[in-house]
Amino acid sequence: MTAGRWALGGDLNVARIGYGAMKLTGWPRGERPSRDTALAILRRAVELGVNHIDTSHYYSRDGVAANELIREALHPYPDDLVIVTKVGALVEGSDLALPAVEKTGLTPDNLRRGIEANLLSLGVDRLAVVNLRMGDLDRTETPLTAPLETLLALREEGLIRHLGISNVTAAEFAEARKIAPIACVQNPYNLARRDDDPLIDACAEAAIAYVPFFPVGGFQPITAEHLDAVAARHRVTVPQVALAWLLARSPNILPIPGTGSLDHLEENIAASTLKLSAEDIAELG
Repeated sequence: MTAGRWALGGDLNVARIGYGAMKLTGWPRGERPSRDTALAILRRAVELGVNHIDTSHYYSRDGVAANELIREALHPYPDDLVIVTKVGALVEGSDLALPAVEKTGLTPDNLRRGIEANLLSLGVDRLAVVNLRMGDLDRTETPLTAPLETLLALREEGLIRHLGISNVTAAEFAEARKIAPIACVQNPYNLARRDDDPLIDACAEAAIAYVPFFPVGGFQPITAEHLDAVAARHRVTVPQVALAWLLARSPNILPIPGTGSLDHLEENIAASTLKLSAEDIAELG
């Protein structure tokens, strides 16, 4: 990798392109690779220099769980591997379909349950980074303070090293920083979805990582004006341009593209060597 590195939480040195494990399970919808392919993808990612893997105990469907795949593929873990997990509005993956008022993952008991589930399934005594994932961004009256204080107490127990926040507004980011040290913010952001530009800049100023999920569009292919033209000029794929654009956008951006394909994995990681020109970036807007 040549896109540089970032000190996540100030002390966890990670390559800027990581890997998101959600697609290995087909959660919450979609196809998933075979178990052998999933294990091969995780091992190949590490071979290629990835040392930041994003996961959660609720990435699980039909008996296939991301944390268990990670443990089978990579345990005992390399010393420099940083596994970032999350707890929050969901208790289990199946809770996704519940109405917002019935999602109980933010209670103290269920946050502890989530932490313990991640510890057990990953086979570790302490979680390197835990993101508090709030509900949908259009939610109302879901205070961040109490659940973050719960995680801070679990951190003080020694179960968590660093805390992050996910699916939050700029106001919630400012509020969170008054409660606990924040290592990262994980929100939806990509070339075609840039609502978080001010938040990215605020994170950069505070030396806090910004981890965009769905960096190449998520369940829908990313589309943006001139994207195909830039990709053709460099003889690369559209997702590679989208990832290179994120890396150029700000040094604190750490994309975590997920894939169930070994070929796509290699393409994603190769994006770290793609240098967009000032002309390219201007053309992409």
